[in-house]
Amino acid sequence: MAAEIHSRPQSSRPVLLSKVEGHQDAVSAALLIPKEDGVITASEDRTIRVWLKRDSGQYWPSIYHTMSSPCSAMAYHHDSRRIFVGQDNGAIMEFHISEDFNKMNFVKTYPAHQNRVSAIIFCLTSEWVISTGHDKCVSWMCTRSGSMLGRHYFTSWASCLQYDYETRYAFVGDYSGQITLLKLEQNTCSIITTLKGHEGSITSLWWDPVQRLLFSGASDHSIIMWDIGGRKGRTLLLQGHHDKVQAICYIQLTRQLVSCSADGGIAVWNMDISREEAPQWLESDSCQKCEQPFFWNIKQMWDTKTLGLRQHHCRKCGQAVCGKCSTKRSSYPIMGFEFQVRVCDSCFESIKDEDRTSLATFHEGKHNISHMSMDISRGLMVTCGSDRIVKIWDPQYGQ
Repeated sequence: MAAEIHSRPQSSRPVLLSKVEGHQDAVSAALLIPKEDGVITASEDRTIRVWLKRDSGQYWPSIYHTMSSPCSAMAYHHDSRRIFVGQDNGAIMEFHISEDFNKMNFVKTYPAHQNRVSAIIFCLTSEWVISTGHDKCVSWMCTRSGSMLGRHYFTSWASCLQYDYETRYAFVGDYSGQITLLKLEQNTCSIITTLKGHEGSITSLWWDPVQRLLFSGASDHSIIMWDIGGRKGRTLLLQGHHDKVQAICYIQLTRQLVSCSADGGIAVWNMDISREEAPQWLESDSCQKCEQPFFWNIKQMWDTKTLGLRQHHCRKCGQAVCGKCSTKRSSYPIMGFEFQVRVCDSCFESIKDEDRTSLATFHEGKHNISHMSMDISRGLMVTCGSDRIVKIWDPQYGQ
């Protein structure tokens, strides 16, 4: 199956295979059941449902379980058939699903948070359930005893979570736009570093343990790739969405990144090429092209008897320029700019037509997407959101 996916042309669009409808409120999470024609969904309507595909091709609920509070996050471990459901009231509930996916038994409740649970990860080797919440903390609890092992607090809501099982590093994104890298121990943790680059709250994270790359999506409509393993602080910026990036998934096999935004946009980014880092913006009191003063440079304005100008920045070279020296707009995909951005006139002249060739494909999911997950081995993707609809796709992401 993987070879078939890899051979498909880049122009292929995701094919909608099925729609699953029935929830009465926003669907917070949807997960494909590995090796089964089934989907597990968690919703704000306080229900957990397991949908199995019938002979008719339609998905019908084989399990329908009502919770005490709206469901906000979910994690499923297929080998042990354990499911962890985070709720709006801060609790996480563990269930065990039967082998035929027709029954779900309650195991225990974890008092993980004081407010809405935003993300959950289950680690079988350490028997930990790790979670983030709107009580501004990450917590890790023992699934054997149900007891709290540790908590770490942030200055704002903790919104998303990724975990490296080998090193016990946790990546936590928050509403301030910061990502914190923590080393979790049995009863304590230490901060390794913090990553700052987004101008909006972190809405999604994806960790690739093979290449040791962290991808972050944010409400500023952008994605940043952080080269953690390279140890040189290398970052790549990807801008192509027109709304907040709600979900991301890196496909190691094809070196592609799939991202989904709140307006239904689905993007497939080619990461199998040598991309350029976007430059840091330079600061100057006058235009670095024509040397006209910016409006706060009162001394030069007085000396030259000229009006001050507004400062802009060229996205290609990073120089501080005035409006007259940056009249042109251009896409520059090698640097992550898939739509037209401001560039200085000299950089515009240096960009060739072939430099504007897109390095991503963009598609319409035609519904609000707040969560996405993939079964890469079978080439399937599931999306869900506030429109209460779950969509199952053949993403056709290979090149």
